[in-house]
Amino acid sequence: VQLQASGGGTVQPGGSLRLSCAASGSVFRILPSAWYRQAPGNQRELVAQITSSGSANYYADSVKGRFTISRDNAKNTLYLQMNVLKPEDTAVYYCYLPGNFWGQGTLVTVSS
Repeated sequence: VQLQASGGGTVQPGGSLRLSCAASGSVFRILPSAWYRQAPGNQRELVAQITSSGSANYYADSVKGRFTISRDNAKNTLYLQMNVLKPEDTAVYYCYLPGNFWGQGTLVTVSS
């Protein structure tokens, strides 16, 4: 399985971005998925995860109420809608599938 993440960029505090992660194989549809992030000097941390059907999800306390994880299994694509972005959200964001499948990362910079 190959994962291609996109949608990162530079945004002002309070702004929004939507990340996408396109998976190459249909196995995506039967696997739970997640977004992680890694800020400079920090360990990679789990941001949000979602079941294969999208029926349940988890959010880190730091993003709860601001970020929304979703998926479109017909398109083999995972999303992360990020609202009310803060400077501390600045990081490289990675999509992940069990089996140690990682996207290449997309940089999100929140700065005025």
